[in-house]
Amino acid sequence: MKAVHTELHRSHDPQFFLVRGVVKRTTEQPERADRLLKGLKDGKHQLVEPTTFGQGPRARIHSPEYLSFLSEAWDAWKALGDSGPEMIGNIHPVRHAATYPTHIVGKLGWHTADTAAPIGPGTWAAACAATDVAATAAQMVMDGEDAVYALCRPPGHHAYRDMAGGFCFLNNSAIAAAHLRQKHERVVILDVDVHHGNGTQGIFYARPDVYTVSIHADPVAYYPYVWGYAHERGEGPGLGTNLNIPLAIGTGDDGYIQAMEVARKAIESFAPGALVIALGLDASEHDPLKGLAVTTPGFRRIGQVIAKLGLPTVFVQEGGYLSDILGANLTSVLAGFEEAR
Repeated sequence: MKAVHTELHRSHDPQFFLVRGVVKRTTEQPERADRLLKGLKDGKHQLVEPTTFGQGPRARIHSPEYLSFLSEAWDAWKALGDSGPEMIGNIHPVRHAATYPTHIVGKLGWHTADTAAPIGPGTWAAACAATDVAATAAQMVMDGEDAVYALCRPPGHHAYRDMAGGFCFLNNSAIAAAHLRQKHERVVILDVDVHHGNGTQGIFYARPDVYTVSIHADPVAYYPYVWGYAHERGEGPGLGTNLNIPLAIGTGDDGYIQAMEVARKAIESFAPGALVIALGLDASEHDPLKGLAVTTPGFRRIGQVIAKLGLPTVFVQEGGYLSDILGANLTSVLAGFEEAR
């Protein structure tokens, strides 16, 4: 399996992370990519540089106002003269009878769902590079590759059409799915991150052509708390094309594989032409956020179940934070997929 990667991700190096009222350094650091690259090397995967697609793939998913905000945000922030080293909103209007703001502080609050997506001087460039990585992987699959892995950083599945959140700015998995839709009438996104893919769900919630499935730690006690429940099934034309499978905190390999089998049967019933895996490795027993307890051999089993679907597949990197086992878990899930293929 080939892997798409660019070093341009390094321009995004966030520092701020608010956890239960305590400010810490974020776990979404450039070093994550180094550990993932080690996993790719151990798996003997060939690295490919991304194609530059420009705004087109991003504009299929994100609103013009949001893309304009992200591209201009840092310069407007610095022009204030008394601003901090990162952009972190101090208002979140949640848009009840609200008016779209013109001031950068207002726009920052409007376009961020939480405080976990600080914007720095290189964030826009890195986020755009990540979308090119995702779109390149999707294009390679459309051109005949059976499966391609996209090492996207920053991640994307918490990003809505016009809101950043949860370390995410542009929704790489959604962008990959929309790119695949140029060839395939129906596409599935299977999110195996420990956190619910709320942004992805929101983007496709009323669409019948993209089936969104998420297996994640129970949002009763885990981020994003207010999305990711089993009763959320889509709306309007998209009713029935969203499936959430929340798992009890601490669920291990066997419970996770049972959920994977439920997801596999639902996906087969949808009869898609292609598959996007929003690949979170943070379901690991060694992940610092401690949501689920999947072992390294368990990730191999996850890859095997994905392979059984028999679909052209794009793996898009989502979560998986700083732990010694991160690279090994990536090697394991891709190896399991290749073995079962």
